[in-house]
Amino acid sequence: MSKNACRKAFGDELVKLAASDENIIVICSDSKGSCSMTEFSETYPKQFVEVGIAEQNEVGIAAGMSTAGYKPFVCAPACFLSARSLEQVKVDVAYSHKNVALFGVSGGVSYGALGQTHFSTHDIAVMRCIPDLSVVLPSDARQTAAVAKYFVNNPMPVYIRVGRAAVEDIYGENDDSFIYGKANELREGTDAAIIACGEMVKTSLDAADLLAEEGIKIRVLDFATIKPIDRDAIIKAAKETGAILSIEEHSVNNGLGSIVASIVGEEYPVPLKIMGLPDINLITGESDEIKDEYHLDCEGVIANMRELLKRKNNR
Repeated sequence: MSKNACRKAFGDELVKLAASDENIIVICSDSKGSCSMTEFSETYPKQFVEVGIAEQNEVGIAAGMSTAGYKPFVCAPACFLSARSLEQVKVDVAYSHKNVALFGVSGGVSYGALGQTHFSTHDIAVMRCIPDLSVVLPSDARQTAAVAKYFVNNPMPVYIRVGRAAVEDIYGENDDSFIYGKANELREGTDAAIIACGEMVKTSLDAADLLAEEGIKIRVLDFATIKPIDRDAIIKAAKETGAILSIEEHSVNNGLGSIVASIVGEEYPVPLKIMGLPDINLITGESDEIKDEYHLDCEGVIANMRELLKRKNNR
């Protein structure tokens, strides 16, 4: 199974699409290297804008270019894009209904050793509360490329978050990996369901496959689109499996798990476990070390699933 960085897949896809669409504009904040947009800047210098370390200006410029008919892609570290420029995202893009795609790289704890100032464990929470702004977290490189293509062909205000490191491929070359607003069922199962997004999808698949060896059938759902959420898939999972575990590289507060909890609580209450990063200042270290520390690894998913199944069976 090959490994590829989602940020590179996004940049490569924009390079391909810009060959026949001169309205695609990439805007960076001294971030073309970290966002994998160097090739784009060299191939299409007239379609590339560098603003320096000025994320607020970056978003405002994109909103203005959208008004002129361009398809701007704002590329910046997720930690800054979802905090430093939040007012511009809320007002200039979403409230003003501008077709700007916000591409946040190195999301979650991807920056690892740079610590809490560079973590984006709040971005799903804040971005999903902004009206008229979609939120998307692809799980592998092929799905990320499909996301790039979709939003070139269907411009709208959207926040797209990916990690930094290369991740294993989940989808095949011919798979229909991204359908806007819909979850993908990657494993069938009726004992329980895992609802995941981003890099946690592969971790969930690994855990489900190990549990399957014991005869425990876990449904795995990839929620690449966080907003608008696929309510039907969540309700169907609750009714057909009777227990749900959600997992995300984000705070346990107000992210994917909170969305799942609100829908399940309203529509069909079942035992639920929300896995994510705790509401504390996190340790500093390599991103995998941080995930391991807070049990966002295969072993952690399996342990939490066993506890969830006990709750289900003791009802």
